[in-house]
Amino acid sequence: MCKVIIYGAGSIGNHLAHVFRHKGWDVLMCDIAPEALRRTRENIYPSRYGSWDSSIRLSTPDMLPKEDFEVAVIGTPPDTHMDLATQVLENRPPKVLLIEKPLCTPSFDGVQKIVDLQKATGTFVGVAYNHTLTENSRGAARVLAQNTIGEPITISARFREHWGGIFDAHPWLTGPKDTYLGFFERGGGASGEHSHAINIWQHFAHLVGAGRIVEVSATMDIVDDGIVKYDRICLVSVKTETGLVGDIAQDVVTEPAQKAVRIQGTKGFLEWFVNFNKDHDAMRYWDGTHEVKEEMIQKTRPDDFKGEADHIEDILNGGNRLGSPISLERGLDTMMVIIAAHTSHRHRRPVRINYSQGYGPDSIQIL
Repeated sequence: MCKVIIYGAGSIGNHLAHVFRHKGWDVLMCDIAPEALRRTRENIYPSRYGSWDSSIRLSTPDMLPKEDFEVAVIGTPPDTHMDLATQVLENRPPKVLLIEKPLCTPSFDGVQKIVDLQKATGTFVGVAYNHTLTENSRGAARVLAQNTIGEPITISARFREHWGGIFDAHPWLTGPKDTYLGFFERGGGASGEHSHAINIWQHFAHLVGAGRIVEVSATMDIVDDGIVKYDRICLVSVKTETGLVGDIAQDVVTEPAQKAVRIQGTKGFLEWFVNFNKDHDAMRYWDGTHEVKEEMIQKTRPDDFKGEADHIEDILNGGNRLGSPISLERGLDTMMVIIAAHTSHRHRRPVRINYSQGYGPDSIQIL
């Protein structure tokens, strides 16, 4: 039986605990706060999934058993990711380490250490952009592989969602000031929390052979009241290595939410939707001649994480790691666009990402 340790007993920790238990895996959840573990057992997990699963072990860090785990998940705030990942990889490295998005803070502190440790340990390090592995994404990949829409001309992605849902899922928080969400330097704000849009844009750009994003121009609406400082709206124009241009929109104010991608091709188009309605994701595509095809994909909230869990299981069973849509490299590429967007907004200039200089703010060049 695969053994999993999940650091962080918040919303994401509970989602992943449930999907791993659905596979029959042994799950241990660890949190520094005993109150968080109590909430998991008595409120979060049973309210979502019907009842508490008593096979899930709960522990604070000082009481962790000395045992090895095949999978480790870091579901804590972004400004703790690198330190915790370093501890995991230096002490008892698992076969797979999954780090919740965004990977790190815009400072990139500690990132090179994780890159080096991944190479030294052989651990597969992933970044939890789970929407790249859902059924609608797999379906979209098939449509693109068949050249249904022709050559891509542009991609537009948006994850625009009022973050009230986040606070509803964490009722012990009174607002963004109580968490990293209200501080972009800690990995919060629209650019970090809804960076699924940047990542899924990059995912589809890879699928159509457009390469990485190398140019970024961004405008943000920054909230700075002396307590919090975060971008509530992040609008980004991008260009890839092959010259493909497009746009990305992320915010924490839109209600009802909009989570979608449109790829316009020379023959037709592909549209991809998360939560097209309350019970479905969806795809719509057109080859330029026949009727527009629409595929509705029935799903529940746990299904958002099923593809991610299946992917991890495949890697554990020897599946190909190369080109994984949740690889550390893909997560780092997303972080580079996040820091490039902040740099562009701050200087009111477009910027270029020079990947040959490595990962971090020093690789962002003002144009």
